[in-house]
Amino acid sequence: MGRKGQERIMAKSHCNVTALRKASRRLSQIYDAALAPHGLRSTQRAILAHVARASSPTMGELAAALVLDRTALNHNLKPLVRDGYLKVAVDEKDARGRRIELTDRGRQILNASHDDWQAAQLRFEQMFGETQAALLRSALEAIAAMEMHKR
Repeated sequence: MGRKGQERIMAKSHCNVTALRKASRRLSQIYDAALAPHGLRSTQRAILAHVARASSPTMGELAAALVLDRTALNHNLKPLVRDGYLKVAVDEKDARGRRIELTDRGRQILNASHDDWQAAQLRFEQMFGETQAALLRSALEAIAAMEMHKR
């Protein structure tokens, strides 16, 4: 491919979702590399951390908090349940519902991976800037909280 073709490929996109997904993939690479010694991906650690903070959320609560549909949530939970980090239990208040619980093994891997996760946080903040990282998180949280309605 010639230089003009490469420039066209590397040109900045005006598409918000493309820019966001490219940035997300790059950032995931940093965190995934840091968490690899623990056998976790950044998405998996995020689920474990949220379950730990939420203290046994329902499937619906967890899906809403992670902005995932139920199918995607189930797909992401399977390896964590298989590896013994999470368990799915019947909701005592509603037998039709399910709650996600962090197991002792899940708490151990979450704690064991904390320093490497923190190192990835610091690496990104050093590369991007601490203030800019905080502003980015704030903007992304606002986007995640937006209710998107179809027109």
